[in-house]
Amino acid sequence: MTSSSDLRKTPLHALHVALGARMVPFAGYEMPVQYYEGIIKEHLHTRTQAGLFDVSHMGQATLDGDDPASALERVTPADVSGLKDGQQRYALLLNDDGGIKDDFMVARLPSERALHIVVNAATKETDFAYIAERLKGRAVLKPLPTRALLALQGPMAEDVLARHDYDVTKLGFMKAGRFRIAGAPAIVSRSGYTGEDGFEISIDAHEADHVARALLAEREVLPIGLGARDSLRLEAGLCLYGHDIDETTSPIEADLAFSIGKRRKMARDFPAAERLMNELLEGAKRRRVGLRVLDKVPAREGAEIVDKTGRTIGRVTSGSFGPSVGAPIAMAYVETPFAADGAELAVMVRGAARPVQVAPMPFVPHRYKRSTQGV
Repeated sequence: MTSSSDLRKTPLHALHVALGARMVPFAGYEMPVQYYEGIIKEHLHTRTQAGLFDVSHMGQATLDGDDPASALERVTPADVSGLKDGQQRYALLLNDDGGIKDDFMVARLPSERALHIVVNAATKETDFAYIAERLKGRAVLKPLPTRALLALQGPMAEDVLARHDYDVTKLGFMKAGRFRIAGAPAIVSRSGYTGEDGFEISIDAHEADHVARALLAEREVLPIGLGARDSLRLEAGLCLYGHDIDETTSPIEADLAFSIGKRRKMARDFPAAERLMNELLEGAKRRRVGLRVLDKVPAREGAEIVDKTGRTIGRVTSGSFGPSVGAPIAMAYVETPFAADGAELAVMVRGAARPVQVAPMPFVPHRYKRSTQGV
């Protein structure tokens, strides 16, 4: 087992401890799983007001060069070159076989050539090494280990953040720019991992404690841990890398074909393009689906999905109780003939077949602010 002394700490570690967080190992870091209110209250508070998450364990970097967007397209099927000033895009990092090495965010900040990239914590070192090697001579990747990252999520997030820089109200969904939050220079994007409206705030590590305390001082804001972050993203139908997607899954199987740019589909100039376009046109053999568990027993990761004859046709990749749904929910991969919404299947829980139904995702409607007044 990993001892706490072996784990890395984010710049907000002391604040988490002071707030009474229960700390757990996660992606090589000691991270808060919950605070005094508990996971369900933290989850519901984020859905109704605003929650502050420490996501400083994520990997941040810049990518620069004569044409960093074109260079990055060597490892992703996203239309990075099509990014306009102040625009951010969800993208997939692919291996040569079309498997997903990671999912990440890439932004082109207004009037800046270099791209800003955010990757997952558990894969950041391998991601950065892979990108740097594949783009050698075309672009330069510079990791930003001295930056922290906060996420302010929920329907009151805009009101809260506007008290610190009103210009953030001009940001529409998946837009990004430079602002000052609680006096600190920040890169702010209107995005997140909960399905709610919200923002991600990149700041220098030495500013993290000050900015976090300023936001937590607002009456609508509670600190939120990893437990509620996971249940929120599951209700929103969002993938967790290493669980719902990995190098054994393709974008088509994972229902992430939207991340392949239209221009890229036409050009077929991305890793494993022929395989992925064939899957897109002919259908993959399996698909990621949502499941509603029809009794009160949650279906956990790894549980087998069976058809009416008892034959295994899939496996759960994420499962939990959905506090906003009021029932157990899950994500799973199943053979494509069983992937239609409403299909009645069963999940094996402690040796018993429990009824489940394939359900559309998200389980809770997304509430992103898509309009924009400026950036």
